[in-house]
Amino acid sequence: MKEINIIGIGMSKKTLTQEALKLIEEADILIGAKRLVDEFSYLNKDSYNAYLSNDVLAIVNETDAKNIAILMSGDVGFYSGAEKLVDTLIDYNPNLIAGISSVSYFFSKCKLPWKDANLISCHGVDTNIVSSVRRNRYTFALTGNNIPELADKLVDYGFGDLNVWIGENLGSEDELIQCSKINELNNDEYSSLTVLIIENPDYDSRIRCGIPDDEFIRGKVPMTKSEVRAVSISKLSLKPNEIAYDIGCGTGSVTIEMALSLYDGKVYAFDKNEDAIELLDKNCKKFHIDNVEGICGLAPECLKDIPSPDVAFIGGSSGNMDEIVSYLYGINPKMRFVITAVTLENAMAGLDALKNVGINGDIVQVAVSKGKAIADLHMLIAQNPIFIISGSGLDE
Repeated sequence: MKEINIIGIGMSKKTLTQEALKLIEEADILIGAKRLVDEFSYLNKDSYNAYLSNDVLAIVNETDAKNIAILMSGDVGFYSGAEKLVDTLIDYNPNLIAGISSVSYFFSKCKLPWKDANLISCHGVDTNIVSSVRRNRYTFALTGNNIPELADKLVDYGFGDLNVWIGENLGSEDELIQCSKINELNNDEYSSLTVLIIENPDYDSRIRCGIPDDEFIRGKVPMTKSEVRAVSISKLSLKPNEIAYDIGCGTGSVTIEMALSLYDGKVYAFDKNEDAIELLDKNCKKFHIDNVEGICGLAPECLKDIPSPDVAFIGGSSGNMDEIVSYLYGINPKMRFVITAVTLENAMAGLDALKNVGINGDIVQVAVSKGKAIADLHMLIAQNPIFIISGSGLDE
């Protein structure tokens, strides 16, 4: 049986652990990206330049070598190709050898703690970097030739004055570490092997629900009021990494609160009114929320070719309630719905639409009266009662 060790070599051979070095020295052959195997050319071992899982598997299958070392940069457990390699080489039962990650290495170089840092990758994946910076004192980010774009986004959402540490080519002879401001990052070119630490001393990790109405930028489009919003969000039962739709988003108040809960997910907000989409964008910037995409159009037509949601809030249907619910249930039978209505007729339309797809919806009425000071007294002013209909599809 072939012995296969998938080894994290850290930043370079100078950060190699003794365990890793011993296994590399004992190996019959080395496999890895060229810059990694070249680090050990002095051992005069047969080496193969390969890092894609299927290419590595082909070499392992064909070689007569009994002791094989597969080299990975950093640590095998942090955004590493080792994860896929383990599955690909499952018949060989490979061993994983931990290395020093870019996280621990870079934080130590910057003399900063990383126990509470949020670790993300912005290398080839769509990451909510603004949400991470909003919610955490420290955000560690892997990058890939996209630092100016990341900087522009952070500046656009109000984080241009934050401190950022930049680490290029960590562990190599070309290592460069510097500190700057976010709004200065687009002035230089950076290596593709660059990581960032962003510090936000005023971070806000709250998941707010029932945000006061006057905190939102208001326009001439409808807005779901604070107390109704709180009940609606509670019935959505959101999970951080889910995808949500807000149909008839208006000012975007529900979108904002959903996005705060879905900090690792995304909200697609739809409205037929262009002014509403513009207002939504302004509120997203105000609340430092980047995991929202506003789309102008009439549902259900505007819902096509969008990633399938886990939950949907329907605050306005323009008379297309049945078509909207039917379409959403068709793309995800496990869909969770929350529908709000002001009139009896629209409330019944929501219940009927759910019933038509086999969901027995629940309905509650929220009637809110808010206190208004009159001299030394307080008077309760009634708001319009709102119907909230909720229901979900097949059990998960």
